[in-house]
Amino acid sequence: MKSHLQPFLHYLSGDKGLSPNTLESYGRDVSQFLEFAEERGGEQPEEIRRSHVMLYLGSLRGAGRATATLNRNAVSLRAFFHYLLKERLIEQDPTLDMETMKPDKKPPMVLAVSEVERLLAAPDVSTAQGMRDKAMLELLYATGIKVSELISLNVDDVHTDMKFARCTGTSGKERVVPIGTIAAESVAAYTSLMRDKLLRDHQEEPAMFLNSLGGRLTRQGFWKIIKKYAREANIEQDITPHTLRHSFAAHLLEGGADLRSVQQMLGHADISTTQIYNGIARKNMKEVYESHHPRAR
Repeated sequence: MKSHLQPFLHYLSGDKGLSPNTLESYGRDVSQFLEFAEERGGEQPEEIRRSHVMLYLGSLRGAGRATATLNRNAVSLRAFFHYLLKERLIEQDPTLDMETMKPDKKPPMVLAVSEVERLLAAPDVSTAQGMRDKAMLELLYATGIKVSELISLNVDDVHTDMKFARCTGTSGKERVVPIGTIAAESVAAYTSLMRDKLLRDHQEEPAMFLNSLGGRLTRQGFWKIIKKYAREANIEQDITPHTLRHSFAAHLLEGGADLRSVQQMLGHADISTTQIYNGIARKNMKEVYESHHPRAR
């Protein structure tokens, strides 16, 4: 069987134009399978059965390999047996109609409430940039809006007196989200006391959150800001701007909010997208119960 491996890789390189790294992956995957199959009586191409393939993939799964690794191996083996069939070395393809598995869905990263509090307390509000950063972080956590929605906000979109903001999603659909008292106060303080200091010569700039040159803050600019405060708050997780959105949703559900309301606040078209936070909330509630209920253990 192994005598067919190099011709197979030459075929991929010449006819398919695959990169050296991809060829190396194909070669490694197929070589490991061939060793597995030979140990189980599959020494010739025509002796390989579908059961050999399924047993091999099952052994990888049993070894704790990720779904992406299993799917990559399945792709490599399908290509190999397609080649053997093309060269008339086998009469039947044992990988025919073999389905790939859905990739593992990693739970979103969520901060503990204490971590969020440290992050929100990190900016120095005695400076214009610090008060702006405080307002942005408070608003993100209070509303669960995306960073793209945050930096797209204009002054007229945020009504701190009525405690709501009007934002537009990537699909162009507009929605209204409520703002908590603390976030509303932070934004009001920034707009009344410090925003003009950032405006410089851009008096007509409608953006709510400004960069040091007086223009609209960018996604990249906010990314650097949240990374800076995460370090100052001694948060060990490698957080992203989306982390506060995830934390907003999970903490609401932990506090008893219904899933449909959280879906509407996040702007999810499908409630199944919001349900990923339900699992986190249930897990956290279980931990709280086991830690505090006298008869939980």
